[in-house]
Amino acid sequence: MLKVVIDSNVFVSAAITEKGKPAQILKAWREKRLGVIISPEILKEIGEVIFKPKIKKISFWTDKERYQLIKDLAKICIFTPGSLKLKKVIKHAPDHKFIVAAEEGKADYIVSGDCHLRDLGAYKGIKIVSVAEFLQILKNEL
Repeated sequence: MLKVVIDSNVFVSAAITEKGKPAQILKAWREKRLGVIISPEILKEIGEVIFKPKIKKISFWTDKERYQLIKDLAKICIFTPGSLKLKKVIKHAPDHKFIVAAEEGKADYIVSGDCHLRDLGAYKGIKIVSVAEFLQILKNEL
């Protein structure tokens, strides 16, 4: 099973477009076709962004579904402490948490819509890919 770190922006996109590619990744996770690695800092950020008023306004998720996602992430994911100290890897410091979780959890991939992360391409053998790229990888794994 592939182990991945999913950037918060993928969760936001999944909340906005029910049939989009980000939603397909969450569906694959719920179907246990991939293992999601998460740290407390990532979980906190996901909780914050999916409850932002501007996201709620354009999202099809109910508050109950948002809370359930957070519970599921806390219960089902591979948890890492998020405490590994790294030298500055990318310019956008808030994205370091994804790289830290990926290294701590021995991820195969980081899935992100963020150009700061994707421009890196890979970190210590962990490939950083777009949602569309990851869906193709996942399809090829079956």
